[in-house]
Amino acid sequence: MSSLQKMGGVAALIMATIYLVGFVVFFILLNPGGPLDSIEQVAFLAEKETTMYLTILFLYVVGGFILVVLVQALYERLKVGSPAVMQSTAVIGFIWAAIVIVAGMIYVIGLNTVVELYDTDPAQAATVWLTVGIVFQGLGGGTEIVGGLWTLLISWVALRKGEFPKVLNYIGLVVGVAGIVTIIPALEDLTAVFGLGQIPWFIWLGIILLRSNQTNQRVESDHQKATGA
Repeated sequence: MSSLQKMGGVAALIMATIYLVGFVVFFILLNPGGPLDSIEQVAFLAEKETTMYLTILFLYVVGGFILVVLVQALYERLKVGSPAVMQSTAVIGFIWAAIVIVAGMIYVIGLNTVVELYDTDPAQAATVWLTVGIVFQGLGGGTEIVGGLWTLLISWVALRKGEFPKVLNYIGLVVGVAGIVTIIPALEDLTAVFGLGQIPWFIWLGIILLRSNQTNQRVESDHQKATGA
């Protein structure tokens, strides 16, 4: 249990890092500086292919697997007293992780295909990229309803159990709601609110999980000394 909590703490901090890297890369390194038409977008992708590939691989594929660890750790932490709710919450978390991984793989495979096609037929490459973009956005690149629901449920259960600091849980509730409402087209810009809000939530959560692991280790050590084990 303590080992899983430590892994969950590390996973939460990695998730925060992933979100930070995503914002830095897409708003600075991969910012085209203005609107592009479809063919210009593909040309930009061809120019930044390696950076884009590595970024998506890290953010989505690696991030998805890291998320699995965090989901499992939080399930074990919060399941006592709320087994049914946490089972459902864990399933939603695993679904979110799967969606993230699949979306990332579709993006990188589509990117490679489009860049190769761009050399011979830029117009066709732009059409293919439009299709890839629609699929990617549909899986989660444009909405955060699944991730928002998982964050909301984790925060609600933790708040009810008094497991984490109330402020952290309230942050999670707000971030979760922001993610859920991105399914509404008029509110899709709240995706940025969800992403930015996840950063302090993951950092604080990671610190708590790591500290609780250290506390458990000290308790176990003291117990062993007291019993002469």
